[in-house]
Amino acid sequence: MTTESEFAVNGRFLMQPMTGVQRYARNVLAAMDAAILTSNIKVPIIAPLSAIDPQLPTMPFMGAGSLTGHSWEQFVLPAKWSGRLLNLCNTAPVVKRNQVLCIHDANVFVAPKSYGAGFRAVYKSLQPLLARRSLRIATVSNDAARQIAQHLPVRMSDIVVLPNGHEHVNTWDSALAEVAPSIVADPSIRSARGFVLALGSRARHKNLQLLLNAAPGFAELGLGIVVVGGGAGIFTPETLQAAPNVHVIGSVTDHDLAFLMDRAVCLAFPSWTEGFGLPILEAMARGCPVVSSDRASMPEVCGAAALMAAPDDPAAWIQHMHALLESSDLRHELIERGRERARLYSWSDTAAGYIELMREPSARLPRSGATQQELPNVAVIVATRGRPDVVTATLRHLIETQTLKPTAIIISCVEPEDAGNAALLPGVRVVNGRPGLAAQRNAALSALPSGVDIVTFFDDDFVADAGWLAAAARTFRDDAEVAGFTGHVLADGIKGPGLSFEEAVRIVETTGRHPGWRRLEPYSPYGCNMAFRLSMIGSQRFDERLVLYGWLEDRDFSASIAKRGGRLVKDASARGVHMGVKSGRVAGERLGYSQIVNPLYMLHKGTMTPVQVADHLFRNVVSNVVRAVSPEPFIDRRGRLKGNLLGLADVLCGRLNPERAAAIRLRQGA
Repeated sequence: MTTESEFAVNGRFLMQPMTGVQRYARNVLAAMDAAILTSNIKVPIIAPLSAIDPQLPTMPFMGAGSLTGHSWEQFVLPAKWSGRLLNLCNTAPVVKRNQVLCIHDANVFVAPKSYGAGFRAVYKSLQPLLARRSLRIATVSNDAARQIAQHLPVRMSDIVVLPNGHEHVNTWDSALAEVAPSIVADPSIRSARGFVLALGSRARHKNLQLLLNAAPGFAELGLGIVVVGGGAGIFTPETLQAAPNVHVIGSVTDHDLAFLMDRAVCLAFPSWTEGFGLPILEAMARGCPVVSSDRASMPEVCGAAALMAAPDDPAAWIQHMHALLESSDLRHELIERGRERARLYSWSDTAAGYIELMREPSARLPRSGATQQELPNVAVIVATRGRPDVVTATLRHLIETQTLKPTAIIISCVEPEDAGNAALLPGVRVVNGRPGLAAQRNAALSALPSGVDIVTFFDDDFVADAGWLAAAARTFRDDAEVAGFTGHVLADGIKGPGLSFEEAVRIVETTGRHPGWRRLEPYSPYGCNMAFRLSMIGSQRFDERLVLYGWLEDRDFSASIAKRGGRLVKDASARGVHMGVKSGRVAGERLGYSQIVNPLYMLHKGTMTPVQVADHLFRNVVSNVVRAVSPEPFIDRRGRLKGNLLGLADVLCGRLNPERAAAIRLRQGA
């Protein structure tokens, strides 16, 4: 640095209670102070007069004005400092353009019910203006960058990711704990097999209620729950039900926190959404195993160093606690992985990033090792029957061309010969079971190996572009709220006489035009090419009452998963061709029956809306009526129409049994 003060720091946070945001600011400044200690420059911290000086040698405290809060920040601060300004705590003076702002998350948009009305109003007014006017926006994780770009006028590619660090936990001394020893000495804790530690305010998105819902299961394992943390005034409090093995102790010192982390079975972190999730990193750095929610930034921060569970599945959390209690090897492995993971996050690296950014706000900073995430493991499932040559051709193409190699490939058949020579391809496993698309896919789901994160379903006549699996994996990695994914079908032979394998490959390899959109949501995945996050599938399975070809089984399956809170997206970067091979298709009468009964059955289940059902019935029945006069040679329109009438007759008689399609007697030659 060549000038006396190249920039100043907004010190309003020195007047605020300590939450993760203020801890971030204090640790960044301490690391920044150490980094510039040998230089001859000063970086002033400008704060209200009543703020406490943090006593940093190269960062002199400059008190200004008697106001506090937003009024001080919007009026006093810009009048006091006309140069470049660093703001580390979500807000900044609107009148300034020459500034960098760190926005830690978009939770006020993602989880608005967690915040009071006044706080929501201020942030929703200020942050869009600041995003437009600031020289640069920074944040703490890739997931936070994605959410900010979704809700504020800034591109994700323009947001700098400068995450939290871990070094501050090295200053914590459990020997200086004041409150925690008496908590651990409580008879209910001392007589148990241990306790689970939970940190966070009672804001709704922190989801502490999940742990209370799981408390009886924890008690059966001999576990107590210790909840630490106060409620910052910005949050709307969540009323938490009491449980005998739950101890809520409020705010404690860092030394007390160290005492608890050093003795807990694990840290449980069940949040629905977080910008980062600093307690996860602190626990890892202290050698405390972590069980975390699998949403938002948490998978990014945890990597492979924690056990993950859905934030609405208490049984999964209980199962993880049982595993930790029963396996000392698992516990030690998580401790070592956690310590290794924590070392990837450094306050020194983050401070260096801010120094460079303040020198040159347009700089493109390299991602840290922690934010360069590996792609999740993807398995491919293909259900097939009676088309061995087709499945062999499409799977061989998949194996030879995909840039992301699948962890597992499972062919689900009725008879072993259905797989043909595809059974001999490298990495392919064949499972046999009952006929029907839903049943065959379920058999394959039961055969998935451990370690799979994403499961992809391809039809046996789908030809995928070389980047299909990688595009899906990146989407699931970068957006933890996505539950289901489908790609862009360049051509669909099901709507015509069908396409040969050679035609499909040619279309995939030569079609370069962009469809004019990047992502559509919500969008129900198309069954010929769809992928799901395995953790969000859970125990969900395809409904085997949707027999044979399984008409609308993809919509039913994805809607059931979406009910649990996951998002369904269609992405243009994953492309392919559905050949629409006619051999092995369901006879017209049976398909026509399913066209009527299946959507009404799904309406009863709640996986289709009345509008969707009405649209589906109208389009299919009208199409069959109009074209039955002069049907296409590749579609049995008259058989479908007959099936429509059979379905309508059953519905009018009060019979809503989709499995009856398999029992319909066919016309001779159908």
